[in-house]
Amino acid sequence: MTKLDFYGLHSYKLDSDTYPGKLIVIEGTDGVGRSTQALMLRTYLESQGHAVVDTGAARSELAGKGIRRAKDGNTLGPTTLGLFYATDFADRFEKQILPSLKAGFIVLNDRYIYSLIARAVVRGVKKPWLKDIYGTALKPDAVFYLKVTVKDLIPRVLAAKGFNFWESGMDLRLGNDLYESFVNYQTKLISELDVMSQEYGFVEIDATKEPQDVFLDIRNKMNEILV
Repeated sequence: MTKLDFYGLHSYKLDSDTYPGKLIVIEGTDGVGRSTQALMLRTYLESQGHAVVDTGAARSELAGKGIRRAKDGNTLGPTTLGLFYATDFADRFEKQILPSLKAGFIVLNDRYIYSLIARAVVRGVKKPWLKDIYGTALKPDAVFYLKVTVKDLIPRVLAAKGFNFWESGMDLRLGNDLYESFVNYQTKLISELDVMSQEYGFVEIDATKEPQDVFLDIRNKMNEILV
């Protein structure tokens, strides 16, 4: 059962102050393994008889494709990018997250408002303004924060897809090449997420372990929530 406690003002027409579903968030920086853990957690929860819905940034019908097309041009400014993601979140929240919670689903979010705020803050957008924009967000039942250092992250990214423009913060000109910019950008991003972890009470998970061991830590914490 999720208590409908929002971070700020909203205009949703709600018929109760609690919904039978649960809102679970997996947070962390780029390449840390969020999607892998979300898939493993969904598989586990469904094997235990729970109905599960998953969602994540840039997956809304309204704005998802537009975000991906706009980012291909590598020309989005920080405020425009932030508003684009806020639109995507608002659409998913109203059309996917709230209805699923009302229907009793466990809603798994691969990133929630926290990464969106952190990315924008690193790009110079004012945090109070961002908090106002995302004030319509519901406080989750749990936020699992996959915690790593940049030193831990680099081999994973190199072994997977390599460095890209946005995940390296190349729009901020933080280095002379992708590698240098990646290190500087991810250092700032992880630092901001660490601050938010304390502010919002994330459940910190050591993501330097093997994926299966990381999942076991999440599963154990999840079982405590489901009791």
